[in-house]
Amino acid sequence: MIPLGGLGEFGMNCMALRWQDDIIVIDAGLMFPEEELLGVDIVVPDISYLTENRSKVKAIVLTHGHEDHIGGLPWILSELNVPVYGTEFTLAYVEGKLDEHRLLDDADLIEMLPGKRFTLGPFSIMPIRVTHSLVDCVALAIHTPVGVILHTGDFKVDLAPPDGKPFDLQAFAELGKNGGVLALLQDSTNVDRKGWTPGEKAVRPRLDELFAQTKKKLFFSCFSSSIHRVSLALELAHKHGRKVAIIGRSLDNSSEIAQDLGYLKVPQGLIINPGQIRDFPPEKLCIMISGTQGEPMSALSRAAVNNHKFAKIDAGDTVLMSSRVIPGNEKSIYRVIDHLERRDAKVIHDDGTNGLIHVSGHGSQEELKLMINLVKPKFFIPVHGDYRHLKRHIELAASTGIPEKNILLEDGEILEFTKDTATKNGKVTTGRVCIDSGGSIEVVEDVVIRDRQHLSEDGIILPIIAINKRSGKVESLPEIVMRGFGVDDPQVIAEARQIVQRTLESSNIEEKQDYGVMKEKVRNDLKRFIQKSTSRRPLIMPVIMEI
Repeated sequence: MIPLGGLGEFGMNCMALRWQDDIIVIDAGLMFPEEELLGVDIVVPDISYLTENRSKVKAIVLTHGHEDHIGGLPWILSELNVPVYGTEFTLAYVEGKLDEHRLLDDADLIEMLPGKRFTLGPFSIMPIRVTHSLVDCVALAIHTPVGVILHTGDFKVDLAPPDGKPFDLQAFAELGKNGGVLALLQDSTNVDRKGWTPGEKAVRPRLDELFAQTKKKLFFSCFSSSIHRVSLALELAHKHGRKVAIIGRSLDNSSEIAQDLGYLKVPQGLIINPGQIRDFPPEKLCIMISGTQGEPMSALSRAAVNNHKFAKIDAGDTVLMSSRVIPGNEKSIYRVIDHLERRDAKVIHDDGTNGLIHVSGHGSQEELKLMINLVKPKFFIPVHGDYRHLKRHIELAASTGIPEKNILLEDGEILEFTKDTATKNGKVTTGRVCIDSGGSIEVVEDVVIRDRQHLSEDGIILPIIAINKRSGKVESLPEIVMRGFGVDDPQVIAEARQIVQRTLESSNIEEKQDYGVMKEKVRNDLKRFIQKSTSRRPLIMPVIMEI
């Protein structure tokens, strides 16, 4: 077993399982970049291990359709075109993603059904239905020659979900009964939360109350993948006599897929076109809008600054944000809330005081313990989380007394199993690959990110030199262009021009005709002067114009 991502960070979930010459990969996620990764759109796992063993990789098997589990697929499939297995809803998301990157025509997407076993080489895989904030999610019980490896995927135990497809407790209990599980890989996201995670229906009473109390327009925002929440909002809008307009590309796509696959039952005439919003009185409208995390170009962010064609937020309107704050997004979310408050809208978010408006999709401590007790694993390996979550999870598992051994595994570590043992044996190359996905999948090298950081801190200086091609003579005093340098001292600029001039004068004709040499000399001399006189290190890019 070799984790390629997702152990020691949130996101980028990707796990390789290998028996002799056969490898299967569980999930292919992405991670959104930290602030210091300037200009990077997404981060995906380094899959050198898979490309080095490309002939052995049999398939990618997906647990569910969230970005941190499927977002790296376009990158991985452009390197390794192997079959992809997923449930119906997961594959519908994957199709849209691959279509966007023009990879759909060559992709081999195979649907798997919860409760129906299928075989890939030496692996026999049983998808087991679990509940999460998205629909059609599964855990994977992978029967290998040495025992069962159970990967929970993301889950919580909801026995009465809105779609009537509950968490399959019985299937897990049977795994425990039939000799137990060799290794349990369990989702660590909510390991810090005591008790149980409430089911999806727990938000209904408070949301119903808010729909009833709202006097004007109701703007309802949730994660576009929270199909249960979208379904509940549609149901409550219908109950309270409000028409629904859906605004935002991700929300529009998700609800369309969910409608096509029968996860959303929409009464005739309930949904209106965004262009029809002005045809209805405010108290008869519910506007479902994307942008719960304050993303700068999302529909909600634009509406908050009165810059959206259809979504106009007026004084007295209610904006209900039915989602959690993802760590790292606090600043942008509160900035949007400030703009909404300026418009005199009533903003309801993270409102645990009078009832729930959002529930997590991940199991809390009691659910995690329940799963361990049900499946009785020999070895326990926490997955999906920062190092501190994995460590906490090991402590939690130890308190149940069931696993013979708890193993804290990190990205790249190789864990070898026999029927009775699990031992770490070496490491493979892992890491992250930064992708700039503007139009195509481009890898952003470390040196590029370093240059961007450099530019953002110290700016750029362009010495512009005009040289006569025939005589090698410098035609005029060099020009100095500065951007983002922050030093506006005419004395420094004048001296910088003199430095460049002196470098040119001290160079022979041969050097002046070799522009590579000239640029390097100018860069070095100017760099020394700038550092000495200003203590800054801007990017210096000499430009030589031939005349």
